Amino acid sequence: MLTIDNYLDSHYINRSNWLRAAVLGANDGIISISSLAIGVATAGTDREPILLATIAGLVAGSLSMAAGEYVSVSSQTDIEKADIEREKIELQMMPDEELKILAEIYEKRGLKKETALQVAKELTEHDALGAHVRDELGITEMSQANPLQAALASGASFTVGGIFPLLVTLLAPMDYMEYSLYIFTIISLIILGAVSAKTGGSSISKAVIRIVIWGTIAMGLSSLVGYVFGVSV
Repeated sequence: MLTIDNYLDSHYINRSNWLRAAVLGANDGIISISSLAIGVATAGTDREPILLATIAGLVAGSLSMAAGEYVSVSSQTDIEKADIEREKIELQMMPDEELKILAEIYEKRGLKKETALQVAKELTEHDALGAHVRDELGITEMSQANPLQAALASGASFTVGGIFPLLVTLLAPMDYMEYSLYIFTIISLIILGAVSAKTGGSSISKAVIRIVIWGTIAMGLSSLVGYVFGVSV
């Protein structure tokens, strides 16, 4: 039975923040470490430089992803908090103007002018700040990002994604290292695209095609750099 408590159970928007960070981290881990290994493998024939590059890339990448995600999401959170504080001041300084703006927002969404004004008045009486934060600024509980959650999801998923290319560099024959990395990476990206689309309730085919195309481009360019310059990338 559909109720106010379970109406979002069939939707996936509440997963968007952590899912975005997790997919970004896993995708970056798979592509970055594979591309790094392919570039080094193209430049030489020894396994040790490939292993050194992939291990260093895995450690640095996971820490960088976590730190970068935390800093960027924290910046977003700071902006949201600053806007909410400004809205508090505006509600105190010019309540009539703020009520008019709220009514106009509802009117633009399709309500009649009289109805929009009535709705704005009732919501203002109930929770003025909440109404303006939600409908004027577009900030909701589901859209607000969690810096720590995003950092953990991104860093952990990068590590998981990067470990698998590292295993390939350990186990694959050197004569087929580039091909092994490429094939493994494409399979990994297909699985990642399918899992992320399934988790987010979106099109699996579109997600798989998108992630495979960009992954192939990244690995191709890395291989080209290693071949042309003969150095690790």
